[in-house]
Amino acid sequence: MTITVGHDSAKTRKTLEAGGKTVAYYSIPAAEAAGLGDFSKLPAALKVVLENMLRFEDGKTVTVDDIKAFSDWAANGGKGNRELAYRPARVLMQDFTGVPAVVDLAAMRDGIKALGGDAQKINPLNPVDLVIDHSVMIDEFGNPRAFQMNVDREYERNMERYTFLKWGQNAFNNFRVVPPGTGICHQVNLEYLSQTVWTDEDQNGETVAYPDTLVGTDSHTTMVNGAAVLGWGVGGIEAEAAMLGQPISMLIPEVVGFKLTGKMLEGTTGTDLVLKVVEMLRAHGVVSKFVEFYGEGLDSLPLADRATIANMAPEYGATCGFFPIDDETLRYLTNTGRDKDRIALVEAYAKENGFWRGPDYDPVYTSTLELDMGTIVPAISGPKRPQDYIALDAAATAFGEYVKGIRSGEDATPKEEVRWEGEGGAPEPTDIPGDEGHHKRGYVKTDEHGYQLHDGSIVIASITSCTNTSNPYVMIGAGLVARKAAALGLTRKPWVKTSLAPGSQVVSAYLEAADLQKDLDAVGFNLVGYGCTTCIGNSGPLAEEISKCINDNDLIGTSVLSGNRNFEGRISPDVRANYLASPPLVVAYALVGDMNVDITKDSLGKDKDGNDVYLKDIWPTTKEVADLVQETVTREAFQSKYADVFKGDDKWQGVEVPQQETYDWPSTSTYIQNPPYFQGMSKEKGEITNINGARVLALLGDMITTDHISPAGSFKDTTPAGKYLTERQVPQREFNSYGSRRGNHEVMMRGTFANIRIKNEMLDGVEGGYSKGPDGNQTSIYDAAMAYKDAGTPLVIFGGEQYGAGSSRDWAAKGTALLGVKAVVAESFERIHRSNLVGMGVIPFEFTGGDTRKSLGLTGDETVSISGLDTIQPLQEVPCTITMADGSTKEITLKCRIDTAIEVEYIEHGGVLHYVLRNLAKS
Repeated sequence: MTITVGHDSAKTRKTLEAGGKTVAYYSIPAAEAAGLGDFSKLPAALKVVLENMLRFEDGKTVTVDDIKAFSDWAANGGKGNRELAYRPARVLMQDFTGVPAVVDLAAMRDGIKALGGDAQKINPLNPVDLVIDHSVMIDEFGNPRAFQMNVDREYERNMERYTFLKWGQNAFNNFRVVPPGTGICHQVNLEYLSQTVWTDEDQNGETVAYPDTLVGTDSHTTMVNGAAVLGWGVGGIEAEAAMLGQPISMLIPEVVGFKLTGKMLEGTTGTDLVLKVVEMLRAHGVVSKFVEFYGEGLDSLPLADRATIANMAPEYGATCGFFPIDDETLRYLTNTGRDKDRIALVEAYAKENGFWRGPDYDPVYTSTLELDMGTIVPAISGPKRPQDYIALDAAATAFGEYVKGIRSGEDATPKEEVRWEGEGGAPEPTDIPGDEGHHKRGYVKTDEHGYQLHDGSIVIASITSCTNTSNPYVMIGAGLVARKAAALGLTRKPWVKTSLAPGSQVVSAYLEAADLQKDLDAVGFNLVGYGCTTCIGNSGPLAEEISKCINDNDLIGTSVLSGNRNFEGRISPDVRANYLASPPLVVAYALVGDMNVDITKDSLGKDKDGNDVYLKDIWPTTKEVADLVQETVTREAFQSKYADVFKGDDKWQGVEVPQQETYDWPSTSTYIQNPPYFQGMSKEKGEITNINGARVLALLGDMITTDHISPAGSFKDTTPAGKYLTERQVPQREFNSYGSRRGNHEVMMRGTFANIRIKNEMLDGVEGGYSKGPDGNQTSIYDAAMAYKDAGTPLVIFGGEQYGAGSSRDWAAKGTALLGVKAVVAESFERIHRSNLVGMGVIPFEFTGGDTRKSLGLTGDETVSISGLDTIQPLQEVPCTITMADGSTKEITLKCRIDTAIEVEYIEHGGVLHYVLRNLAKS
């Protein structure tokens, strides 16, 4: 493609020779020499943004003052608040968020034609890669046919979506699709798509080198920062605007320096390190900030471990976690099959333009933390949040305290009708380690087994997610744990649903080369697919008898996964406690099947001779792992597996699509529908109006995640979304998931605020997506919202701290808007969701002066009016009148979180896509 740079100034544009070629680039040292400021102490992460300003400076969108602001930032100790227009090089998508994004683009083509414009104006101007990775579900597991059967079911369920995506690949420029069964988008991005230093031709036909940058429609886009590629997650609506040439509005961020020292000890993994980093950074507070890792500890930290840390930036709340270019970056690029000329360019460019981390690297940071990696111990995180760090030797005790907290005041004994279909009564209860009488029990009898389930029984153990499956050290480690366990005669417990879902086919290649896959198969970790699976909630159904036992006896079913998210209701509707762990620990927990067991000292089971087996007996040494990685993770494996990455299997090649400029929306489809956003849209923007007489749709607590707001997993036929599909003759077996239905706004509206664990404080002791309708009676959130919409009544949501944490899913904002919510008032917002709300025309507000929903005594029966919006300025404080149920009023002040001037325009237009569409139609 051709990039249009802002200017061709001889002051900052220079040339560089590398790999036998001469390329142009925009020089930071030259900008200093030209008197634009002192940039020598900027962190590398911020230099990437500075280079972007140099390249696109045009005196209008980007000015010389924008460039000088970076020098001021360094001089002010890492502080600055200047608004910038930032243009990433490319966009990355996955299918759950990518389908609705392509739906929006298709709808915009219809919309621009209705406004008298050219449909071809709706085309990505920047390269877009969409990787289909979120659709495979674990229906089959624990046997050699699991992979093929899951792939077959994936195509059966999702053919409508795949046909639509393939149409999009043909209809839009600069848009490529990586077919199903290839890998997870972030791992494909890290291992293949990313280049660290990008090149393109400019409008003059000259090749320009610049830092590889991107935004992605998934929060874990940050993973590629481990390879010094600056990227972060945005909502689909913001990504669509970036595709269409709209710069991303951002303030110069604070940059937190995280110094790593020392070396990892024997027996610890990169996962253990990242869980401690998440805990530390959450406590420090890094929302909307960059985190850059530096220090001599990086000299011994493999890029795979760096990518694991970078991947979990959303979990510690940062915009990104960045690692500068150094020798390890070059080693990784070489080992993963990148072109050698490209690697030479990366080194030359980084050293020439001040991006290289050498021994004297010591920039200015806004604040700093330090961690000696020699203090890291094995750990897990849970049961509900990634930052809930637990040292492994305290895990069983911590779980016991968690159960005690839930069961306090309850009768912990099971219901009389426990699940048991054997002859006579249920057997005598078996011992639960550490139980003080708080645990509930149930019993399962199948054709093959009879066993007890209880609070803490591990029913899901999954090696899943790009976070860890991209790391050969922990994957080889898991294989060696399986090998040693299988040799001793151990295997998974019969109630544990085990799965292995690598993030790329390269993982299978090196597990096969190391002869470890057969060992993983032996303990139940057969390949189930290449995709996100359990981490995104596609864990598939548990065996019917296990699910029934859990639900009949109100048991706290448990999962252990090597993923990055463990929010309530995400992993499985049958599982209440979820723990993040390294892949080797996932295998170990599958063997023991019980969170109540202290696996650091208790027996995992008996060997073939009846002797106890302990974790130390099956845990590999660091040298064993490193030797196998060195032997089997090869450049040739990466080159071979990525040679035909866009080709796909016979099923993908057989998907037939129409060749047409606009999409012929199938009226009967329950997957793809033309959304209402642009229908009947006027040519001119509107005005922001005050909110008068709004009612409360939901009163929510702290850490309401985007999973709570817009769940991705399965749903039942009794839900509004289930009823919608049932009315259209879709059997429950074919419901698929909310995530797969994101191309249909009718399903997604009904699924908004429908998480089974969300608690609306307007109702006493009720879990799930319920509220009060205009008549004051309990009903579903969706039905209440539609009743208020019919009455012409605007709605507001109240929340607590960290509202909108978690995934970058735009449907959390889209669904909120379509329900008729005009404002969300919370104590604080997570970065991406705040931006998404603005992008959909919903105004976010924060309490001020110590006010909260609790201090105000809100019950949800209030009427809310917010004024001052007709003359709103960025970050302005505005008055709010709350009329209580008894007629009394409270006057409070809210901070409007429309943060920038361009966001004011977005709200005036009704959303960012409306803004872009009107501008394109006029042009």
